Amino acid sequence: MKSVTERFLRYVSIDTQSMEDQDCYPSTAKQLVLADLLVQELQELGASNVRQDEYGYVMAEIPATTDKEMPVLGFLAHMDTAPACSGTDVRPQIIRNYDGGTILLHPDQRIGMSPKEFPELTDYKGQDLIVTDGTTLLGADDKAGIAEIMTFIEYLLQHPQLPHGTICVAFTPDEEVGRGTDFFDVKSFGAEVAYTVDGGTLGELEYETFNAAGAKVTIHGVSIHPGSAKWKMKNALLIGMELHQMLPVFENPACTEGYEGFYHLDDMCGGVEQARLKYIIRDHDREKFRQKKELMKEAVGYLNRKYGDGTIELDMQDSYYNMQEKIEPYFYLITVAEDAMKELGITPIITPIRGGTDGARLSYEGLPCPNLCTGGHNFHGRFEYISIQSMERIVELLVKITEKFYLL
Repeated sequence: MKSVTERFLRYVSIDTQSMEDQDCYPSTAKQLVLADLLVQELQELGASNVRQDEYGYVMAEIPATTDKEMPVLGFLAHMDTAPACSGTDVRPQIIRNYDGGTILLHPDQRIGMSPKEFPELTDYKGQDLIVTDGTTLLGADDKAGIAEIMTFIEYLLQHPQLPHGTICVAFTPDEEVGRGTDFFDVKSFGAEVAYTVDGGTLGELEYETFNAAGAKVTIHGVSIHPGSAKWKMKNALLIGMELHQMLPVFENPACTEGYEGFYHLDDMCGGVEQARLKYIIRDHDREKFRQKKELMKEAVGYLNRKYGDGTIELDMQDSYYNMQEKIEPYFYLITVAEDAMKELGITPIITPIRGGTDGARLSYEGLPCPNLCTGGHNFHGRFEYISIQSMERIVELLVKITEKFYLL
């Protein structure tokens, strides 16, 4: 039986970074390299109904080992890594028996990771950590989830004496660019309820997400030679700065936590003649979410009145909604996972997700889908790391959840 670490190291060697604003699906063809590998592995393991559709979704089933009626359970993870940091030529390093001090990731570039900057590192003293070389992300989000699910599948197929119902698994592309379920066929997947394995610290269990929207702002300026620009020039960059200053200064990711929402200026580019700003807008509370979007519209409207109609174009679209209201009628999913953790000596950490998962959209498409931990930290950046022991415990957790479903 392959270890979860072996699988993880193999998967992170494949660059699967997704890209924003692409007309194709998946957004990058290189995600299909991992998809093809997973299909091959699932077939070699002996999974049933292994398939990959035209959009790159990989699905399979583990047949029931009992005639007892129970909900068909699913597990999902995503194949892509975030555009925020390079996923090319990932060079993972294993730090055995971590001593609790600074980890030197890249001696030549003097890149280190210190507990002073990342205090949670001290929780892993004595464990084995997989880290980057300080120049790329690692890819634990969400290749750790894939490795954990695949190792779990192998365990189930090698232990047919374990009673369980039908288990469905799926691996999705483009989650990091908000398109992970655009073409996901819930009916074809076959599960009635599911979990995404896409969280962080061991013990995390999440069923609340942000309500989320994306806002694309295009500003049309007027470029005039600065020597003769008085009362003629409209500097698109300055208008963009003025727009941003109209948003609440403390409602940005660097100043928020827990249930606090934010406006996040994710990208700004351009010049005097034209500028583009991209925002993500988030709040757990639906009414506060509506108010945030309304404020953005009001700010744009004010500046169009000030500088002339059509100066600013706003394209704002909802991305997903807080899945809490869709999970609560199936709250046994949370109880089962929480009880499974306690039986394994894992402390449950039930927190709201300050982000989103494929499960948020799937929950609104009829597949209730809370989120389980993967064991990783510092996702989307070069200081990403994960504990090998955490990954191993999460494989045990998936098995325990499956066992407890049989007892429902």
